[in-house]
Parts: sequence; C-alpha cells; structure tokens
Amino acid sequence: MLSRSAAVRWRRAYRRVVRSAFDTVPFYRERWALDGRTDPTLVPGRTGSLDGATDPETLRRTVVDLVPLSGGSTRSDPVRGLGRVLPRARGPRAGTLVVVVDGHACAPPADLPRGLRGCVVDPDFLGDPDSAVLVEVTNALHRGAPVLAVGGDKELARLSAALPESLARRLDRLPRRTLSELDAGPYGVLHDPLLGYLGAFGECGRWHLDTRNVYARPTKGGLAVTLLTQRSPVLVDVLVDGGVRASVDTCPRHGTPVVSL
Repeated sequence: MLSRSAAVRWRRAYRRVVRSAFDTVPFYRERWALDGRTDPTLVPGRTGSLDGATDPETLRRTVVDLVPLSGGSTRSDPVRGLGRVLPRARGPRAGTLVVVVDGHACAPPADLPRGLRGCVVDPDFLGDPDSAVLVEVTNALHRGAPVLAVGGDKELARLSAALPESLARRLDRLPRRTLSELDAGPYGVLHDPLLGYLGAFGECGRWHLDTRNVYARPTKGGLAVTLLTQRSPVLVDVLVDGGVRASVDTCPRHGTPVVSL
C-alpha cells in the first residue's frame, strides 16, 4: 500500500498547486470563485459542475489566462515528462537515441536522463529521404547504436516503413497510449497531447503515474490530472481525453499510484 506519509506528501503538493492557482492564475480565480470546486473546496457551498475540473479544449482557448500574474509561457509541451517515465517503461541504456514520432512536438524532450539523446520527427515528413531526423536515425542504426522510437502505433509503423527493412528490425519501439487506450502492455507510456507524458507501464503489469510531476483524481467529469511542477501555463484538474472514467489505486507490489479503467 502507498505509505501514509507518501500519500500525504502527494496530496499536499496538489493542494499547494490548487491554492497557488486560485491566488495567482486568472482562469482558475474566476472559474472557481464563481462555480466552485471540490477536494479542496475553496468557496463554501460551491462545488462546481464537474468538481472544478475543466475539459482541455476550454483550456486551449483561454491559454493566456493560464499564465500566473507574475508572467510565464503560454506554450504547452507535448513531450514534457518523457524523461521521467522512460526508466520505468523501457530502461534505455546510455547512448540511446530517443526518437519521438509526433506531429505536434516542436522540440526534443528536455528532461531525458543523462547519456540519452533526443529528437522529434513529424510522421507526415517521413516520406522525405533527405529528412535530417531520418538520416540521423538511419546512421545510428547503421552504426549499431540503440534507437528507441516513441509514438502511437500508426506513427511507429510509418517510421519503420520509412527505413530499410534490415534497419527497421533493429528499431526499439515504445508505444504511446492515451488514457482511453490503456492495455495490458507489455510496455508503453501514458500520454496526453496537452499535459505530456503522465506515466508508464511497469514490469508489474500496471500503469504507474509519475507522482513527482503528476496528480490525478476522479471527478464527476472523469479522471482529472494536474501538473505539479509546471510553472506556466498552469494546468490543474484537466479532464484527460476530455473525460474518461478511470480510477487511481495503489500498486500492491510497489506501493505507488497506478491508474486503470
């Protein structure tokens, strides 16, 4: 079971983010003051239509109001958190080239563990044999260097098809799953286009959350996720996939939070 002290610290970190968002972020200040929220309830008697959770499309339309009053970025990062979840998902060895196949990513992941290199490739450009990323991947595979591709099933298939068959067989693939696509592994990473990478499939057969950076709670609208360490834009109680009924439990083997449908 999740130790009482760990559970308290996790929830305390979440409550700090909620309080800070209410005090300093225009979107949450207005929304929760008028409509309310739960867990914690900030305005007595006002609990919110969805317990205070918000669908991602609303947040995208009002992203300028997600910046704290002290200032900050309005850009969300779809590859945020990948470096945190990779060790549990795959344990790549030093020297691995991590290729994120994602048409929405603008820059390589900035949080990869030491010794790993990262790049991103738009699957729509994989047909170009002169693509700089494709050339880099091909050269790495020719040298026998480890290459780990992260993406959805279709994106990974397109990358494999763009490589010579002999090289495609050497490519290590790590499937990306959304909350509504959770399966029985045997490996994968949990992703949301707005929030980034939220967790990974462990060797125990369960989908583990990245508890240092992510908090999740069930609401009337579905599972809501909060980024605990992102300064701006502030993303609190986001309904993943627009609202998916899922539960947060404790892994009996590791004693840490896991998510399941």
